[in-house]
Amino acid sequence: MTPFLAFLHHLAIFILFGALVAELVLLQEVLTLRSARKIRIADMVYGAAAGTVIVVGLLRVFYFEKGAAYYLHSVPFWIKMAAFVSVGVVSIWPTIEFFSWARYLKAGQAPVITPQKLSVIRKLIHLELIGIMIILLAAAFMAKGIGYVG
Repeated sequence: MTPFLAFLHHLAIFILFGALVAELVLLQEVLTLRSARKIRIADMVYGAAAGTVIVVGLLRVFYFEKGAAYYLHSVPFWIKMAAFVSVGVVSIWPTIEFFSWARYLKAGQAPVITPQKLSVIRKLIHLELIGIMIILLAAAFMAKGIGYVG
């Protein structure tokens, strides 16, 4: 079970990262109806992947792997948690924006987005991607026992 959960955890992180990259690529100055729909789908995939990361991660910490006592005494673990929460908080605004497009999409219209708003959303997605890279770096340190206090 442990190798399967590790695989699922890593797969969910890669899907989450890929969904963010897809959003970034699709977010152009002029949105089409098709690209706006794809962005919303990518954001839903992102949310599902994030939920999977949380559930599987908690299972690994508390029921599998090295156990909660190990992880709770690991500095990189706490860096990962802080980065994950930060990424989640940063992702709220783009998600709200993407869901606000529903009325346009139902009417068969592409949403209109100002260049300023587009710039902010793109910057937020870049921050999310940087946060995920921090998570991956902390995970590598954690896996090698670097930063374990205890």
